[in-house]
Amino acid sequence: MASTEIYRYLTVSDQEIALDPEGYLVHLQDWSPDVALVLAAEEGRELTEEHWEVITVLRDFYARFETAPAMRPLVKAVGQALGPEKGKSLHLMKLFPDSPAKVGARLAGLPKPANCL
Repeated sequence: MASTEIYRYLTVSDQEIALDPEGYLVHLQDWSPDVALVLAAEEGRELTEEHWEVITVLRDFYARFETAPAMRPLVKAVGQALGPEKGKSLHLMKLFPDSPAKVGARLAGLPKPANCL
């Protein structure tokens, strides 16, 4: 894996967490629910149970496929894990405006999805 540029550090529970220029974790093993909460708070987001459901699906997807899903695979994975009502782009856009795949991956402590600008 190529070395990733450290842009800044996030302090979570007296631990320095390295972030890249786009706000993704430099070291994936640094992720914890507390890290997700601090990242979300920086963006003015409050994580609800529905956010955590999607974060869990994202982390499970990464554990299986060793890649963060782009939007289409994310919609499909959420639909399979949480049911057809939640497996819709509109639901994900409501939870993670801007780009559900990118924002979700960042909060889940995963690398930026390959096909996201």
